[in-house]
Amino acid sequence: MPAPVTAPIGVVLARTAKTAGRAFDQALAAAGGSQPVWQILISLKTRPVANQRELADAVGIQGATLTHHLNGMETAGLVTRRRDPANRRVHLVTLTPQGDELFLRLASAAIAHDERMRKGFTDTEIAQLADFLHRMAANVTDDGAERSS
Repeated sequence: MPAPVTAPIGVVLARTAKTAGRAFDQALAAAGGSQPVWQILISLKTRPVANQRELADAVGIQGATLTHHLNGMETAGLVTRRRDPANRRVHLVTLTPQGDELFLRLASAAIAHDERMRKGFTDTEIAQLADFLHRMAANVTDDGAERSS
């Protein structure tokens, strides 16, 4: 078997994702946040009051992990939690003014990071890249397997 001329696309994609993710982590940290905090804040901006289960689903993390992050965020004054009057077993999470301020700082960092990632690409190339990535994802999921049959 001859040696490959180029790295497998999955390796290139994984390395690129790791590099981009690390750069995003650094950008958010410089603005006073992290990816989990950013995901929670952006979810609360789109749904101002959410119960913890809804929030965990929206962010894509387990309930215990979310609780860990919310504990820190509540201690920092970024969110409040209160029992749902309609169901005392459910906690409702709300963004505080400090959380809103952090959201704005992290949003600026996220926008700057996105602009940095797009540097040197045309809008058409970005659209093509997004299409290629969606197609790759479909190729390795049940959706892609069903389409190729």
